[in-house]
This record gives sequence, structure tokens and C-alpha cells, in this order.
Amino acid sequence: MKYTFNEKRWVWYDFDKGEEEKARELISKDIFSGEWLENIKDKEGNLLGINTETRGEEYIWGSLIYQQDIEDKSEKNIFHFYIGKDFFITVDFDFSILKANPVRVHKQMDQAENAVEGFFILLGQILSSYLQKIDGYEERLHKLLWEMKEQNNLGILERIYENRHELLVWINLVIPIIELKLAAEEAYGKEIHEKPEFNRVETRVQRVRMLLDEYQQAIDTMINLEEVVSTHRGNEIMKTLTVLTTLFTPVTALGAIWGMNFKLMPELEWKFGYFFAGVLIVVSTAGLYYYLKRKGWMGDILKVNKKNRFFG
Repeated sequence: MKYTFNEKRWVWYDFDKGEEEKARELISKDIFSGEWLENIKDKEGNLLGINTETRGEEYIWGSLIYQQDIEDKSEKNIFHFYIGKDFFITVDFDFSILKANPVRVHKQMDQAENAVEGFFILLGQILSSYLQKIDGYEERLHKLLWEMKEQNNLGILERIYENRHELLVWINLVIPIIELKLAAEEAYGKEIHEKPEFNRVETRVQRVRMLLDEYQQAIDTMINLEEVVSTHRGNEIMKTLTVLTTLFTPVTALGAIWGMNFKLMPELEWKFGYFFAGVLIVVSTAGLYYYLKRKGWMGDILKVNKKNRFFG
């Protein structure tokens, strides 16, 4: 598909996958075009190249993953691009994924001075779709933040790491766009900064990076908090088991002694032997408890836990 903009000053060629020969005819004069065309057939990842040999005829070409499924790494959308000042080419670009209005985008492109600025309008739409989806991520993260306080179990920890993985996917989607922006600066110099669409993309990139950085810090804080809580609870469990074992030591020891089968055990014949044994067990256990309590080794193990508390 061929679209002309700004009174036919520049053109957007949008080809479907399999129409590489049409793209080849348009860029046959570029000695670097062969590598780009080969990558259209086989490339499954991001790619970026620049041709700056001739001033005024700079070209940027490559491939960009602009959609990635969070659960399945093979479920992704990638398009290939070739950018010059008079035209840019896209191959296998699915506009419907962006959920943008094509008429409005074309109207916006009609105000672009050249194809480079027009391509950055396309990048701006991709970034806008990211921002919309990141808003949904923010809602899930906020919900998880409060669920962590209310439940605080292994399932919550699993979800925290799932959110961290999703965040890394978003970061990997944005990094190639940042590189592409820098490549445009390298190819076209300071004049690219005079283009409003380039500046708009730059601002959106900063917004996305700011959000991802903040969410990264939030996720790291949640992980650290979860690790502290888990460590504390593990220590409390071990302390509780140790204290209980210690408290029942008199019962165990005395029971083992009186459970022996020696013939000469005088206390077994005592009239008040059973009462004496019970008192001895109670007194020794109480004395041991008092000693542990005085030393401060009992901690909070006998306190009633409250709901919605991290260390409850």
C-alpha cells in the first residue's frame, strides 16, 4: 500500500510479508539494502542499521518487536522498516494492534515535513499503546500491593515475581525504541530535534522509562519486604520449636528415667510418688519457663496474631 503525505512531499510504503521484492525495487540503489531484505525473511528479533555514507541521503533500517505476549515468548509481532527523508517502508506492520484510528494518524502524518518525522509518528502511536497497557499493569500492581499485606503467602510471592517478569518484558520492548531514537540523532544530527514529532516521541519515551523505573523500585521493595517477612517468620518458627522443645525437656527426661525397667527404683514404691513426680515436672517446667522469660528468649510466640499485619 502506498500513502502520500504533505502534498506528495514524502511517501509511506506499507507492504505485507511476502512482498519483499516490491521493497527491493525501491531501495536497490542502497548497497546495504541486501542485508535488510535478508533479515526480513529470517529475523525474529530486533535489528538496527544506519547508512550515513552520503550526506543528505542517510537511511535507517531494521526490525522492531512492537508487541510481545507476557506468557509465550513466541507470540510476538515484529515489523521491518527502512527510513529515508523522502519515504519510509514498513513490512508486515499490523496497524490494528495499536488500536489507534488510522484516519487520525494519516491526518497527523500529513503535517509531517518528511518521512523521518512521519515514521516517528508511527513510533509515537506504538508508545501510546504501551502507555495504555502500562496503566493496566499499574492497577494490577496496586491491587497486589494490598493483597500482599492481607495474605502474604507463597502465592503472593509468585505473583510478585510474575509482575517483575512482565516489567522486564516492557523494558525489553522500550529499549529498541530508545536505540532507534538515538540512531535517528546519529543519522540526521541536531536538525531532528527541531521536528515536533521527534520531540513528542522523546517525551513519551521519558514517560515510559519513568513509569518502568518507578514500578521496578516498587517491585524490588515488595520483594525485599516479602523476603524480610519470610525470614522473620522462619526465625519465629524455629524459635518457637526450640522453646517448646526446651520446655518439654523435664517431662521427657523424667519420663525416660521412670520408664526404665530397673528393679531397684525406691520412688516407685512411695505412697506419694505419683504426686511427687507431677509436682517435680510442673515445678521444673515452670522454673524453666520463668528462666526463658526473664532472659527475653520467649519473644512474641505466645501473643495472639492480628489480621492484616506483616509480622503477625
